[in-house]
Amino acid sequence: MTIRAVVWDVDDTLFDYTTADREGMRAHLVAEGLFQGYGSAEAALVRWREITDHQWARFSAGEVDFVTQRRDRTRVFLGRQLTDDEADAWFQRYIRHYEAAWSLFPDVLPVLEALSGSHRHAVLSNSSITVQEHKLRTLGLLDRFEAVLCAAELGVSKPEAGAFLAACEALNLPPRDVAYVGDHPEIDGRGAAEAGLLSVWIDRGPARSRSADGAVVHRISTLAELPALVRADTRFGAPSTFG
Repeated sequence: MTIRAVVWDVDDTLFDYTTADREGMRAHLVAEGLFQGYGSAEAALVRWREITDHQWARFSAGEVDFVTQRRDRTRVFLGRQLTDDEADAWFQRYIRHYEAAWSLFPDVLPVLEALSGSHRHAVLSNSSITVQEHKLRTLGLLDRFEAVLCAAELGVSKPEAGAFLAACEALNLPPRDVAYVGDHPEIDGRGAAEAGLLSVWIDRGPARSRSADGAVVHRISTLAELPALVRADTRFGAPSTFG
């Protein structure tokens, strides 16, 4: 079997979302004068992350749409009722601080260059095309991908097999010819493996190290390891490197 394309997650895989979210929200809370109610910046940031994870799970489950989860994150965090316009305005003020902190991981451009002549590339994200195309364009990556697919428009999100298969269909390739690279061991790792793709988990830190109960997911700690893996295609006859 030959891997002919790599499909990429974006947040915390190519783009350092965790740092941008933390630093952007810190600056936003200062500007909004909201630290007082939490006692410390770190307590406020932990609460924002908890709310974000909960509302994102509702979106992923199809309970709310993409815009509603953003508005609900704001309402829950502030602890008060807001009109849609008020919630949107508050979130947009946060976005300005968040975007000011955007950056790629340092191993991203070298690996894209290394694979540019040998593999096709696409994006599959549990976000929206508007958000991710803007992000990729701002970071100078958009032109490197043949397709950008996102859950908000697909109507199905990772780890559902349909999301991964939609990316393969966009490339007109069978799953066995496609690798998927993402930072989450379950949503990305297990989901891609069960959909029949070569699944690669980029594990950037011990806090993310979790088991996927034996799923064949290849675990790497830097994207510099990816070219050898996709060129060799070790999914068959080799032990999982997960866990």
